[in-house]
Order: sequence, then C-alpha cells, then structure tokens
Amino acid sequence: MDLIDQLVGVAPGSALDAIRARRAVARAQSVESYRVLFTPAAPGEVSIAERFAVGAYVAGLHGPSPTAEHYMAELQAQAPALADAVAQAIAATAGTGPYGSFPAGPLSAEDAPGAEAALSPALAEALGPRLTAALAHAHFLLFHPRDAAPERFAPLLAAGWSTTGIVTLSQIVSFLAYQIRVVAGLRVLAGNLAEGLA
Repeated sequence: MDLIDQLVGVAPGSALDAIRARRAVARAQSVESYRVLFTPAAPGEVSIAERFAVGAYVAGLHGPSPTAEHYMAELQAQAPALADAVAQAIAATAGTGPYGSFPAGPLSAEDAPGAEAALSPALAEALGPRLTAALAHAHFLLFHPRDAAPERFAPLLAAGWSTTGIVTLSQIVSFLAYQIRVVAGLRVLAGNLAEGLA
C-alpha cells in the first residue's frame, strides 16, 4: 500500500500519478519505510501500538491533516484508551516552534524560548513511563532541534528504552516529518492540477 498516494488521493493513471512515477525509487522507499517502522513482522521491543502512538502524536502536533487522521485511526484500532491519552497529550503540548538557542553569533537573533512537553500526572499514568518519555522526546525533536544534546537520551534510558529503541523512535519522528510534508505538498499540487483542468 502506498500510504502517500492514499492520503493525497492519487488516482491510478492520473497526471499526479505520472508525476510520482518519475520518482519510482523514492516512492518505493517511502512505502518500505512505512512498513518497517509501523507494521514490521517482528516489532521487537517497540510494540505496534507504541509505534502508532508516537506517529499519532507527532502527526497531531503538526496540525489537523489526513496524515494525522490516519495515524490516530490506526492507534484507535490498536489501543482505544491509548488513543484517547495521546489525543489529550497533543492538546496539552501543541506549539508552533521551532524553539531553542543557537550558539552565540549571528543566528542568535533567531533564538526563541518555548516550553518542553509537560503532561499532567494523570495523563502520564495513562500513557505509562515508556510512552511518556517517548512523547517528550518526540516533542523535543520537533520543537527544540537547536537544543539537541546527548544528555537528552537519559530520560528515555531511565524509562526502559534501549539504544536500539531510541533509534527506532527517532526514525519514526524523522519519517513523519518527511511524510507529512510530502503529503501536504502533493495535495497542493493536486489542487493546482485540478484548477488547471477546470
């Protein structure tokens, strides 16, 4: 399944389908990346529900979209109670970003303060320690990329994430950043093509 095509509404044989076919390798790699990150045959230490919880959270923080709806629906199918908790986490930690500080110099003019993810004790309990730490990490990657530092991994390790799990988590966040932008861009292109045919 090509989820990007599905979310954009790419019809087989359409002009947009032809445009996407010009990047057949990228198209195939996107499909495979989604499969490996969200529906692997052997999930290992990161469960399918955890994968979709992080996906739904990251997509939700980007704002309402077909992509956000997809990940939340998949999470709802996996774990309805968890989907409710993730929806609450999105509402509680939404922001605009990016926040953070550059090293002293010309770019310091772009420094912007911003809060890190802070969940209520009740919501943290509903999510559990692993996902609470995972969502905080995802929020940091999304909103505070300027402040990345090795010590940011300590809360994840303390919550039971291994280095392999942290890599998987970070890959999910990165993939979502890519996928969301591709879908948004293709939807704009689809609208422009439709207007041109009208």
